[in-house]
Amino acid sequence: MNDLPKLLTQEQVDKFYQNGFILLDSFYDLKQDIEPIQYGIYKIIHILIDKYRLSINKLPFSPETFDFGYQQLISHNRSIGGEVYDAVKQIPAFMRLVASPLHESLVAQLRQTDMAGIAAGGYGIRIDNPFEEKYRAPWHQDYPAQFRSLDGLVFWSSLIPVTTELGPVEFCLGSHKDGLVPVYTKDPKNPEKSGAYSLILENEQDLITRYQRVAPLSKPGDLIIIDFLTLHASSFNKGKRSRWSMQMRYFNFHDTTGIKIGWKGSFASGRDIKEVHPELILD
Repeated sequence: MNDLPKLLTQEQVDKFYQNGFILLDSFYDLKQDIEPIQYGIYKIIHILIDKYRLSINKLPFSPETFDFGYQQLISHNRSIGGEVYDAVKQIPAFMRLVASPLHESLVAQLRQTDMAGIAAGGYGIRIDNPFEEKYRAPWHQDYPAQFRSLDGLVFWSSLIPVTTELGPVEFCLGSHKDGLVPVYTKDPKNPEKSGAYSLILENEQDLITRYQRVAPLSKPGDLIIIDFLTLHASSFNKGKRSRWSMQMRYFNFHDTTGIKIGWKGSFASGRDIKEVHPELILD
C-alpha cells in the first residue's frame, strides 16, 4: 500500500528532477529531531574528555556549542576523532531520524514507489575538520560508492550553520541526467585516500566545467535531497570549527538495476566495485 502523505509541492518535485537536488528550508523540527542528536554528540565528547583525562573546559549544553571540546580532543590525538565518528552514528536519536516516516514519504513521492529501503551502512554523521583533505569527499556520484538502487536518494542535513568558510556541498546542476560516470579507484594526487574517498571521475575537470555549479548554504533543520547520480563534492573547510552533517541514504526496491544486483551495497558492505560493476572501472 502507498498511502503515505505527499510532502512536496509539484514545483519542488519538478525542481528536484531538473537540478538533481533540492533544499527544503526548516524541514526538521529542531527541538524534536535535531537537538537530541546534538546533545548525544555533546555527551560523547564529554565522555572522551574524561576517558583521556584532558584539561578541557566543559560548557553547559547548547545547540549552538554542542561540539565544544572536539577541536581540543583531536588536537591532543587525531585518532580520538575516529572514536567520535564511529560513536555518533549510534546515537538513538540519530537512528530514529534515519528511519523517519518523513523520509519514506519523500522516497515514495520522488520515486513513485511503494517500497523504499534504507541503505545499510549508508547513513552516518560526517565530521569535516578544518584544513583536512584525507576524508574530504571529492567530486563523485553516490551510486558507485553505495549501490542499492540506481535511483537512490541522499538526505543531507547540517548540524551547524554552514558558511562559505566552513565549506558547503557543491553541486553540478542537472548532471544526474547524463548517467553514470566511469571512475578510477586511486587518486594519484592524494594516495592517503582510500575507499569511496579515493574514487576519481573520468575526465573530472572537463566534466564538471560542463555544468553550472552551486553551493547552497544551510542551517540546522534544513534538508538537502540529492539524486544518487548528481555530481557533487564537499568544499574545503577553511574555518576554525568542524563541519558536522548527517547523511541518510534510501533506495527503491522496485528499481531494475537494484533488482539485478540484488540490492547489494558498495564500500560500506565490503564489496569492491569491480565485483558488482566492472564496467565502471577505468583502472
